[in-house]
Amino acid sequence: MRGYNVFGATRSGKTILVALFLTVGSFYAGSLFGNIEPIHLSQSALFKFSNKIELTHRTSPLVIPETGINVCPSQFNEYLPCHNVTYIHQLSLNVSRREELERHCPSLEQRLFCLVPPPKDYKIPLRWPTSRDYVWRSNVNHTHLAQVNGGQSWVQEHGEFWWFPGGGTHFKHGASEYIQRLGGMVTNETGDLGSAGVVQVLDVGCGVASFGAYLLPLGIQTMSFAPNDAHENQIQFALERGVGAMISAVATKQMPYPSGSFEMVHCSRCRVDWHANDGILLKEVHRLLRPNGYFVYTSPPAYRKDKEYPMIWDKLVSLTNSMCWKMVSRKVQTAIWIKEENVECLKKNAELELISLCDVEDVLKPSWQVPLRDCVQISGYAEKRPSSLAERLSTYPKTLRNIGISEDEYTSDTVFWREQVKQYWRFMNVNESEVRNVMDMNAFIGGFASAMSLYPVWVMNIVPATMNETLSGVFVRGLTGAFHDWCEPFSTYPRTYDLIHANHVISHYQSRGDGCLLEDIMLEMDRIVRPQGFIIIRDEEPIISRIRDLAPKYIWEVETHQLEDKSKKTETVLFCRKRFWAII
Repeated sequence: MRGYNVFGATRSGKTILVALFLTVGSFYAGSLFGNIEPIHLSQSALFKFSNKIELTHRTSPLVIPETGINVCPSQFNEYLPCHNVTYIHQLSLNVSRREELERHCPSLEQRLFCLVPPPKDYKIPLRWPTSRDYVWRSNVNHTHLAQVNGGQSWVQEHGEFWWFPGGGTHFKHGASEYIQRLGGMVTNETGDLGSAGVVQVLDVGCGVASFGAYLLPLGIQTMSFAPNDAHENQIQFALERGVGAMISAVATKQMPYPSGSFEMVHCSRCRVDWHANDGILLKEVHRLLRPNGYFVYTSPPAYRKDKEYPMIWDKLVSLTNSMCWKMVSRKVQTAIWIKEENVECLKKNAELELISLCDVEDVLKPSWQVPLRDCVQISGYAEKRPSSLAERLSTYPKTLRNIGISEDEYTSDTVFWREQVKQYWRFMNVNESEVRNVMDMNAFIGGFASAMSLYPVWVMNIVPATMNETLSGVFVRGLTGAFHDWCEPFSTYPRTYDLIHANHVISHYQSRGDGCLLEDIMLEMDRIVRPQGFIIIRDEEPIISRIRDLAPKYIWEVETHQLEDKSKKTETVLFCRKRFWAII
């Protein structure tokens, strides 16, 4: 993490009043949601707040200072609570299984309880679609990727910007050409990935997520992930670009996605040892793939004949055969398998003790903090899904009945959120281009995200792991998301989202005790929302009242509006906006 001097601080840094200002040319004056004409403020135009700069840890019982939530010192501007390398190195982990790449949250008293400041010279991110190709260098001021992978066209310096040419380790000529080649490989040169029925993709070890960015024109949604490893800040680059991504790793636990969520799992030099440990990681891919889904493997073992690569390739072929996958193409640097749901083949291989089949109870458990299963899952009934994202968003999937969602409930939920989203935009009163990265903290079956699909945004749909498992319903609609427990911080960088939607999520956690308090969840919201970003909260009246009182201590501005809930009753909805402040 990169810090800078705090002008005028006392030696202890504990008694200074933090001075907060609005960056030149990037603040829209007027009322919070009214006038958006830009004004230019010099750095002499300061707005002083009473919040103190002080490294503060979570205490029990929690006490909120009268002066407001303390501000973390500037060197903590990239604070990642559950991916803190210093903390993780203190743990006894299975390094051979790469357990250190997974999330490891410190105990409550070891977590910081202070507002994460922006880095020096932070600017409001460029708007989509410009942000796909350019981001402010000062917002992600790390040069390692450009130095190490610049020749592979990952990211290059371009004055005060980072430029993303669209390349990758194995697609130096650009993601578009690579994606076209993959489409030809799976269709025998007769079509593209879209015509092959690919709508949702999991990109493993995604780098700066150019693969996912260039799939968007095909109407393909990608969940991109990579660990917080030697490729420093790759996910931060992806999110700054406005591409859906999260910090994660495939190592010792199941990925936080339901079974049968993706038509394609993609690995381009993803640094995962699929052949190791009896292929337990490939068995996780098998769980995540839908029947007739593709595993795309672009890596040296697929084309090189030196070193240990032939041995690795032979193991991969043996493992995929045991899971009854079929190789559909192998050319240039890529091999592609299809997961044919051949139940008889799987049962036969189980009898031959080539594989073990998962128990039914293993399949039904939600995949949150669940150890990987060294078994192969047999998929249940697979409903034929519409071949385009637009159709999936508008068609009732019969498999929703499996999680208790009737067609009438689906329809009413869809209609409700379309109307609510229209009202949200009216009350926010900003240009649509000012919102790109969106999170729904309690997505249910994705009605909010479906309504937001009419706008140039992407939505991270979160289903709390302690609620009913409806995330499979989100994926079946062509949307993406993840399981999460809001008693813990989320696996993302600070300043990720332009809009956070919290629909009756805080009340769900009020009985969970320390670490799950309203104040804890508000602190995490503040960490991951961008300066000038919005937080829309619907909840029980006592919670709404408490948040309204606390908001100024988090340096949020807040408005209240009255909207109808699903029962046609009026409820108070909070529209909070994080002020753009910095330490000077």
